[in-house]
Amino acid sequence: MSKIKSLIRKTSKPASAVVTSTTQNTNSTDIDTASKSNTPVNTPIEQTRWNGWGNVNINKKVSTHGAKLIKSHIGKTKKLSSVSLQEVLKKVPKSRLPAAITNLDMVSIDNEDRLRHARGQSFPDWIAMHGGEFKVFPDGVAMPQSTSDVETLLQLAREHDLIVIPYGGGTSVVGHINPPKDSRPVLTVAMSKMDQLIDLDFESQIATFGAGSQGPAVEAQLDEHGYRLGHYPQSWELSTLGGWVAARSSGQQSLGYGRIEQMFAGGTLVTPQGVLNIADIPASSAGPDLREMVMGTEGRAGIFTEVKMRVQPQPEEELFKVVFLPNWKAGKAVLRQAVQKNIRLSMLRLSNAVETDAHLHLGTSPSQFLAISTYLKARGLDSQKVMLTYGVTGDKAQNKLALNQFKQLLKQQNSVTGKITDIMGSVWAHGRFKFPYLRGTLWEKGIMVDTFETATNWNNIDEQMQQMQEAVQTSLSDEGEEVMVFTHISHVYKQGASLYTTYFFRAGKDHTSTLTRWQKIKHAASLSLANGTATISHQHGVGRDHAPYLAAEKGELGIQVTKDMLKSLDPEKRMNPGALLED
Repeated sequence: MSKIKSLIRKTSKPASAVVTSTTQNTNSTDIDTASKSNTPVNTPIEQTRWNGWGNVNINKKVSTHGAKLIKSHIGKTKKLSSVSLQEVLKKVPKSRLPAAITNLDMVSIDNEDRLRHARGQSFPDWIAMHGGEFKVFPDGVAMPQSTSDVETLLQLAREHDLIVIPYGGGTSVVGHINPPKDSRPVLTVAMSKMDQLIDLDFESQIATFGAGSQGPAVEAQLDEHGYRLGHYPQSWELSTLGGWVAARSSGQQSLGYGRIEQMFAGGTLVTPQGVLNIADIPASSAGPDLREMVMGTEGRAGIFTEVKMRVQPQPEEELFKVVFLPNWKAGKAVLRQAVQKNIRLSMLRLSNAVETDAHLHLGTSPSQFLAISTYLKARGLDSQKVMLTYGVTGDKAQNKLALNQFKQLLKQQNSVTGKITDIMGSVWAHGRFKFPYLRGTLWEKGIMVDTFETATNWNNIDEQMQQMQEAVQTSLSDEGEEVMVFTHISHVYKQGASLYTTYFFRAGKDHTSTLTRWQKIKHAASLSLANGTATISHQHGVGRDHAPYLAAEKGELGIQVTKDMLKSLDPEKRMNPGALLED
């Protein structure tokens, strides 16, 4: 057991830690940000990696036997070279913005500011950042501090014929924020200075934030008042409220807290045609829902400046646990029955057998892996075993009832649990936002990694997963290359569930050939999704990478309706052209 306990790392209390909710004496308050010197703000972009994920002082190690497992599938690897920041800065061209824009205090044409806002976190972005071939940079970066600032910027964009790219946390993995090659100058509008809690209506439980608020700042500011939003995407450390709404994001605990569409109550969207104020009415039958119309528009309709979110008091207790089941069929049955029986869980995640084995290798030392494997084998589980991670959030009585109900389902499927698995649940909770750092660690070993995701009905889960994985595994057969691939269910609904697939492949001889390999895999994966029964994206959005495949899901008329709606707000197509829809 001591070997297993060493998996747990002591960490400081996260911004999302559970506290007992406080009693408020007023129904609503305007938040005086000037008097809150300790209120967290967004991490300065200068403290993040310019060519990778997250804080420059944080790394995620990968075990030697974990890397060995991956290489046993894909073969011996060789690290690609990486250019320096100074090398890329020399390639930044002179800004094309007119003086009327560059003379604004909120606009920077500094080369490093422009470079740091030129790319997101997609695989092609990583190739560009490490290979040095950015190709296009924004001509300037605006950093507004108010809705009126954004109005000014869009008015000037119209007067001087600019393209405008909204920029939240820079975490897009599908090309949302990349400036297009265009004869018009490109202005990126970074929302990082609009990151404060503006108002909190305690009676209605509505919090109004600046749209540039990143996940940790959102939860830390709400925590001061005894509240929580509960939206925890994998990118939580850097991604923003405005970005979550614009891309229809989903958090890890969507089962309990809901997706972003259940949280987003209204707000302010600045469009080229004017300001659209969306009232935070709880429900309405007065025509189409404007909230639903603007969510998922990915910067094509305008820029969110303020968002009103439905929050809730901090829960009394939150627990995460891990359990193992004999096979995928048993695990899937537990998930479907739990959600359809309305068992009050806040999270369900099921890894298939290959992912289960990979996680056990990647997250442990050889001795820890041996201890866990020996324990599970002694309990009758073999190589087909799957790992199920689940959570409960609420008061202790609610959690106790939910856990007891869920345990009955687990027993029916011959589950294996115990002190070891409880410890693994705690380990997952403490490290769940560090997984994006793994890409950098593997890059240094010449191992390329990327993901894609979808959602489909329960009756199509197995077939869809098989099609996706087979498409990926065979996508590089013309080069004689092997691809390692595995999948998990990360979000569940009564109707169906999401499938989240991770794959590893070898770097090519250079950056260009490596990008070509990724393009083959991405195309094969996307074609396997573009079948009318699954979505091209459950939580990452469309961006530029998925736009060519969107028609299979929306249909010709659906695409035209979307184009018409966006044209009514941006008739000159200056807002983020190429994202969401092919232009």
